[in-house]
Amino acid sequence: MTDATLHPAAEAQGPEASLGDYWALLKPRVMSLVVFTALAGLVAAPGGVHPLIGAVAILCIAVGAGASGALNMWWDADIDRLMRRTRARPVPAGRVEPGEALGLGVGLSLLAVMMLGLAANWLAAGLLLFTILFYAVVYTMWLKRRTPQNIVVGGLAGALPPLVGWVAATGTLAWAPVLMVLLIFLWTPPHFWALALFVRGDYGRAGVPMLTETHGDRATRRQILLYAALLVPAAGALAWVAGGPVTWAAASGLNALFALAALRVWRRDAAAAEADGWTAERALFRLSLFYLAGHFGALLLEGLA
Repeated sequence: MTDATLHPAAEAQGPEASLGDYWALLKPRVMSLVVFTALAGLVAAPGGVHPLIGAVAILCIAVGAGASGALNMWWDADIDRLMRRTRARPVPAGRVEPGEALGLGVGLSLLAVMMLGLAANWLAAGLLLFTILFYAVVYTMWLKRRTPQNIVVGGLAGALPPLVGWVAATGTLAWAPVLMVLLIFLWTPPHFWALALFVRGDYGRAGVPMLTETHGDRATRRQILLYAALLVPAAGALAWVAGGPVTWAAASGLNALFALAALRVWRRDAAAAEADGWTAERALFRLSLFYLAGHFGALLLEGLA
């Protein structure tokens, strides 16, 4: 006689969650990008910050980003089940209950905001709360399933961490972190649309109105090229206001590479892309990661110098 015979309810239960599943709820890859850009904003801020306060601030921003990820996975579990890229996530795979993801997200949000307010200042805490709510409510619950501009507007949430880091260090707003936000905001659409081009069908099966599904391949390629063009002056303005020689060199080289990659994607059509396995689209997506890392890495190096 098996355990399932003795305990029929056990057979209906999903696989038991591991510590790694709860860690995956926090979207650690996204969290690492948030921490990196927030750290650049904090280090680039004038006047310096006490190392302990800086470390606590970055930890709180990381926890807030993780909380946003958990809330996103809680709400999106139904559509995550339909997409190849997301169906193995802990909630749609049945390893973590939706209520657990919701509780973790809300609890970590409150902890991160309160700790940042107490350790740094309440303006930074308010910005962190706004970031979490914008991602979880405005983007995830409202925009994502309603408009093909979901990535454009929702990208503001992912763009705000360097501003939170700067304000945690200074307690004030300034043009430099606003330009950091602008750079990430303009970078987000071509980054995600390049991905959407070569994971075609996933968003359509889930009913998510990604631009590739609602307006087609050609319109998506035009928009990628447009945002790549907008990134050039934004990166130049950031280098002028907040950077030095390293940032100028990084901006010049990365803008040239990104513009060429976007132009290559714009010149193609779906038939050519399918024929060679979407190599140009995949290359642009990978380059977009190095593009953002290069800009903020340069700011970080100059801030530490």
